[in-house]
Amino acid sequence: MRTSSTFSVLFWVYSSRANKNNCSTIYARVTVNGKRVSISLKTKIDINTWSADRQKAKGNNTKSRQINLYLDEVKSEIVNCFRDLKNESKVVTPQLVKARFLGEDKKNHSLRDIINYHNEKMGVKLAPKTLCHYQTSQKYILEYVAKEYKREDIFLQDLDYQFVLGLESFLRSYQPRHYQGKIGNNAVMKHIQRLRRMVTLAYHMEWIERDPFVKFKPKLEKREREFLTQLELECIEELVTPIERLAMVRDLFIFSCYTGISYGDIMCLSKESVVKGIDGDLWLMANRNKTGTPFKIPILSKTEELIAKYENHPRTRFDSKLMPTISNQKLNSYLKEIADLCHITKNLTFHMARHTFATTVTLTNGVPIETVSKLLGHTKLATTQIYARVVEKKISEDMNSLRKKLDNKYS
Repeated sequence: MRTSSTFSVLFWVYSSRANKNNCSTIYARVTVNGKRVSISLKTKIDINTWSADRQKAKGNNTKSRQINLYLDEVKSEIVNCFRDLKNESKVVTPQLVKARFLGEDKKNHSLRDIINYHNEKMGVKLAPKTLCHYQTSQKYILEYVAKEYKREDIFLQDLDYQFVLGLESFLRSYQPRHYQGKIGNNAVMKHIQRLRRMVTLAYHMEWIERDPFVKFKPKLEKREREFLTQLELECIEELVTPIERLAMVRDLFIFSCYTGISYGDIMCLSKESVVKGIDGDLWLMANRNKTGTPFKIPILSKTEELIAKYENHPRTRFDSKLMPTISNQKLNSYLKEIADLCHITKNLTFHMARHTFATTVTLTNGVPIETVSKLLGHTKLATTQIYARVVEKKISEDMNSLRKKLDNKYS
């Protein structure tokens, strides 16, 4: 087994191929273990001024010095290519050294390359909705490239800090067709975060040599999660409407308020999701679409009433779903009508039901935040603290309790 390699570099010219001006191209010959390959240096020299023995240009004039300096640089670079390949534990061949020297052994990957790779390889690991968010971000990023660089794609090696800042500026002024206004700050940061994850993937695969996001610091705005108060929730519960679609949407919203289950997960619940729990009562058990994390939720009386209501309903009978299915877009649109009927001025969305469960239904009634975290299917308690801010009523009750204890102590 060979443990070392023989390696040499020499320069030569094709004297027999000299043109009418008596000039010929200089070549570099790379030899590894007796096998060789030639590299055209794209530089011509008068064959009368070439020294075959010294492998250099003759004389001390300016042109000869420039050629000789160039040849020294070429030799040094070829030697470095050979050493790098050896350090990478590759089986070195003269063809491989030539490819490394010419930059042909590494493909110049583009932005579309990493987008396609991400969607193909990582898409199977992501929830459909998450992949949809990535595809939206990718669409905006490519629109930025088209507007700013007047082309359909850009090499990853050309991405730099300026590109990231330009993208941020573009997104802040961009107004998608389906939006009523411009993209908000946190949404802009989310789009850039998705690009960062794709570029980091390319960096780890050695498609690029540097990370253009090193200096970029995302600026997220902290926002309080909106939720319904007890009075607002009761108003929706007591809403009587002859319009069947509004009544169904009201029931789905209340179902989420008393279970904390998101829209996507409710649409996946089946009759088999209702099982007998550890306490002998009925529970809802399934996995979250977003993370695959299991959730186990005891069924409250309000939830039980809604399950019974739709048990033999035409919209659940044939697909064996626990609750009626409806698109998220229509659901949120009809919730605006319900908000008007109940004189609720908040921007009522279906996800607000999840926040309402975490605050008004559970935390306010003394359920520990660790329990709420389990019910919501969160893997980190910090996530629950963002979703379920302790409401003022609970703070007031806790402080009153403390006040009474202190008063009794000092009285």
